[in-house]
Amino acid sequence: MFNKILIANRGEIACRVMETAQKMGVACVAVYSDADASAKHVQMADEAVHIGGAAPAESYLKGDMIIQAALDTGAGAIHPGYGFLSENPDFVDAVEAAGLVFIGPSADAIRKMGLKDAAKVLMEQAGVPVVPGYHGDNQDPEHLAGAADTIGYPILIKAVAGGGGKGMRLVDRPEDFSAALDSARGEARTAFGNDAVLVEKFVAKPRHIEVQIFGDGTHAVHLFERDCSLQRRHQKVIEEAPAPGMTAEMREAMGQAGVRAAEAIGYKGAGTVEFIVDASDGLRPDRFWFMEMNTRLQVEHPVTEAVTGVDLVEWQLRVAAGESLPMQQDDLTITGHAFEARLYAEDVPKGFLPATGTLTHLQFPEGCRADSGVRAGDTISPWYDPMIAKVIVHGPTRAVALEQLHRALQGTEVAGTVTNLSFLGALTRHSGFAAGDVDTGLIGRDLEALVESKPASAKSLVAAAMVALDLVDTNEETGFSLWAPLHRAVQLHAGDVIDLDVQVEGPSRQIWQVGEKTILAERDSGGWMIDGSAMPHVVVAGAQVTVFENYGQVFEIVDPLERDTSAAGDTNVIEAPMPGLVKAVFAQVGQAVQEGDRLAILEAMKMEHSLLAARDGVVAEVLAEDEAQVEAGAALVRLEEE
Repeated sequence: MFNKILIANRGEIACRVMETAQKMGVACVAVYSDADASAKHVQMADEAVHIGGAAPAESYLKGDMIIQAALDTGAGAIHPGYGFLSENPDFVDAVEAAGLVFIGPSADAIRKMGLKDAAKVLMEQAGVPVVPGYHGDNQDPEHLAGAADTIGYPILIKAVAGGGGKGMRLVDRPEDFSAALDSARGEARTAFGNDAVLVEKFVAKPRHIEVQIFGDGTHAVHLFERDCSLQRRHQKVIEEAPAPGMTAEMREAMGQAGVRAAEAIGYKGAGTVEFIVDASDGLRPDRFWFMEMNTRLQVEHPVTEAVTGVDLVEWQLRVAAGESLPMQQDDLTITGHAFEARLYAEDVPKGFLPATGTLTHLQFPEGCRADSGVRAGDTISPWYDPMIAKVIVHGPTRAVALEQLHRALQGTEVAGTVTNLSFLGALTRHSGFAAGDVDTGLIGRDLEALVESKPASAKSLVAAAMVALDLVDTNEETGFSLWAPLHRAVQLHAGDVIDLDVQVEGPSRQIWQVGEKTILAERDSGGWMIDGSAMPHVVVAGAQVTVFENYGQVFEIVDPLERDTSAAGDTNVIEAPMPGLVKAVFAQVGQAVQEGDRLAILEAMKMEHSLLAARDGVVAEVLAEDEAQVEAGAALVRLEEE
């Protein structure tokens, strides 16, 4: 076993790898950028090496700097985590050329799975079922259109080097094929530098089911399946293991297909074989097809660990150190059911816009596993993925585990940034998801109901106001009833300004007026009761109060001396919603634009965001140029006054 390893990553996965490695007595070296100097993974590590600027291209993607850091600290191996350099075969070659061990598959295996079209040909040769389609080299538009006609509509056009839904278009009719092909190629060229595409049959009721495999370079086993069908724009939201409705026959067929895929490329380490499944007639062994293989540990690996009892990172270290597979196929079993929900800093009402902010409070309830790379006081940076944590639960049945997930999300407390916590909670109460009737279109179909915001309850408002007026920790010894005013008033902002008034009748009794409602707050030996139920937990940071009810209600304390009585937001100016890089500006001075026209593209949080005109008008000024780095709130385009 290695004495010391370097983790070539950051955040949650770096912390996750360190937890297992350090338990095994293996020292860990962290690498960090300017933005991560005080990050959790740096604090956890035995040693840490600074490798460059905040941008990934200046730090976490600099393979030569990372390899040199490993050599300088005496590490014997490099664990890539996921993302960044984890599936870069040139990096693997460089690691091994430096005399170090890469904790993962060979460069050859990564290359073979790197392009979707070549991988599918290889999988067909290995006897792994592949979606009907054209994966060849002929990229002539007429040839591709003919292939689509042969396959039969609807079809998908997909970038061969794609991922995350980029370069992908659904085409329902032959007459739409040409325009969709041009659009997919343009997006693929921008995102991947490769505009080659493949054409596949579109599956009507698709489920995304993947098989966790593990190989030693010659033999492989599978650790059963995960269902990742709950997606939004091809991004996974909640994953589970095992897949609901899975039959023993189907599991055997998918598992063996995964093993054949791994053994066909001499796979070593942890990997995932992803399948698309046609669930229109239940789960059938003849209705699943290979999509792609991820040659690394997956974000959702904890659900597999929960149901199998296997620590996949420990297996990675052992196999990379030359040991044989810790278990054989017959030794592996499934116990119970597990879910993982991805908690992100993102503004759901604004279209799931990634968010930044300092986490003034972060706490997870007992009874769940929370894999996180941040702590209270840390900042969600615009440079990296805005994941806060993965919340994982395990129960004896799917129904019990889903209820545990619901309770865990209800008990999760985050303040300092907006999150998707309420959205995740709504999913746990979705009737179709609860019944196991899932497919990749579920969220899209029911998005409006899932993101519907609920007005703050009177109890939450009173709890926030009590903290704002410092009326929680009161007692007679402080002379409260003698010196404090009997009537107090406060204004809270939560979309609208809300007026609250309180009659204080002593240190343990308050009568609140919230609009037309009268709410009684009384304190007994167990604490404050508001309107007959326990006061929720409240935290305050500056003028912001967060009440941990209904996944967190945020209020701003209005200072009557500073309250801005001006009208709503300025529709003349298009601003950057977060710090980022201006990738393109389409507006020109004097140009007439309509509401919804795309005026610029901002790249931030690993995504591109289109900035749209808020109204019809004429461009008066263009205040930013391509490749400019801007701060949140920076004016990019100004329209002429109406």
